[in-house]
Amino acid sequence: MAHDSSGSDQEPAAQLPSERIGRSAGLAGSATLTSRVLGLVREQVVAGVFGAGNDMDAFLVALRIPSLARDLFAEGAMSAAFIPTFTKLVARRGREAAWQLANSVITALLLVTGVLVLLGILFARPIAGLYAPEFAAVPGKLDLTATLGRIVLPFLPLVAIAAVCMGMLNSLRHYFIPALAPATFNVSTIVCLLVLTPLMPWLGVPTITVLAVATLVGGVTQIAIQWPTLRREGYRYRPLLNLRDPGLRQMLVLMGPGTLGIASTQINLFVTTQLATYQGVGAVSWLQYAFRLIYLPIGVFGVSIATAVLPVVSQHAANDDRQGMGRALSRGLSLMMVINLPASVGLAVLSDDIIQLLFERGRFLPGDTAATAMALRCYAVGLIGYSTARIASPVFYALGRSRTAVITSSATIALNLVASAILTRTMGFSGLALSTSLCALFHGGTLLTLLWRQLGTFDGHALGSTLVKTLASSLAMGLTVWGARSLLHEALPGDRLIFEAVRVAVAISAGVATILAAAQILGIREVNDLVAKARRRA
Repeated sequence: MAHDSSGSDQEPAAQLPSERIGRSAGLAGSATLTSRVLGLVREQVVAGVFGAGNDMDAFLVALRIPSLARDLFAEGAMSAAFIPTFTKLVARRGREAAWQLANSVITALLLVTGVLVLLGILFARPIAGLYAPEFAAVPGKLDLTATLGRIVLPFLPLVAIAAVCMGMLNSLRHYFIPALAPATFNVSTIVCLLVLTPLMPWLGVPTITVLAVATLVGGVTQIAIQWPTLRREGYRYRPLLNLRDPGLRQMLVLMGPGTLGIASTQINLFVTTQLATYQGVGAVSWLQYAFRLIYLPIGVFGVSIATAVLPVVSQHAANDDRQGMGRALSRGLSLMMVINLPASVGLAVLSDDIIQLLFERGRFLPGDTAATAMALRCYAVGLIGYSTARIASPVFYALGRSRTAVITSSATIALNLVASAILTRTMGFSGLALSTSLCALFHGGTLLTLLWRQLGTFDGHALGSTLVKTLASSLAMGLTVWGARSLLHEALPGDRLIFEAVRVAVAISAGVATILAAAQILGIREVNDLVAKARRRA
């Protein structure tokens, strides 16, 4: 069946793989930026309605229940194993074989996640009690957590199917629509909050229930936005589970170690969630709001670049081209670095101002602002580590060396458990954020070292040069932003919304101008290339 390759979200096939990364990451990044901005709007609405109290803590812990299995089967090891296998099948055996693999994967996921949903509904309260035993001390809080968990559990099969759709489209070089899919989740949440919140008391259910309902609606819309593009490419779902399919077996082999790694991650999440619940009312919410902000640059310039790099690296791996893999990886890391290093400094310097501007209204109080800003500063330390790991880790799956990535991840998790226990004693809830960041830096650095040895070539000199230049320009930017912030607080004191917005906008503009000037002086090629492309489009 003929397929449409003229869609605006599909990269030109004539480009060389290593040259496509910038454009592909740009497509994914623009869609992801839209999603993350909408995500900030969603968090503003949620913070204004629910603040950082008991109900919000209960919902966030309830969401961890389906997230455990979601990460295991949908967005972690499965995606990293599916894309290289699917890409290889398309290249060697054609699309029909690849469609059959996709049908088997979707059917298997529906069966497995369906069973998990039923078990989760039956045992929601004991699971909630394991995650947050301290909630039992607050009347009704643990029961509310279990009820919300039962409502959001069907989100699991929905997000699993959405992840497979995303993997197929990325393998076929469609990046914009899959990256835009999470935006529909944010829009659904905002619409549900505005429309359904007034109805919750009338229906006799807690208002926080609207967030659980919005989660399910968002799961449906993430599939719906991707399905038309898949149909144009010729895909049709047919219930199929061929356990003898070589592609499915290869994927399961790759997933095996990855599943253990994700399981280790969930153990870590389980322990850190428990530690957070012991830090008082609001701690879980403060950490969540802060990480949502830090995930903006991770998503736009970490995940989107990783999304673009993996199919290219998989194509090189299919041709046993180690040098091509090294060039593609180096290009992706350089693009990420020149954005996320300045972003980490900027977020740390402007943390209080950004949190105040975005969230401090309604039930989100000044004390919540101070606590969330502290967590944001701690998370910002590890921004470059988070993004490096997101880009580097899937490359091991393309190499067929998933076990190496899993061992590294497990070691990082073990380190994080120890560090979290130590730092929470001296720093409270913010110690959890700092521990996560320090371990992310360790994880990203270890993965790069192992990949350097594995690929034999990595363009390490160019990467090191970019790192040093970007670090110098980021420090200069940080001083500029700090100075601008101090002057603006003297010129525009107070907490009026317009003053807050002007202070943040002017400080960020001064920081961007500093980065651009430093890039010219120091010769940071990636920044200058991005500026040149932006001027050509303008």
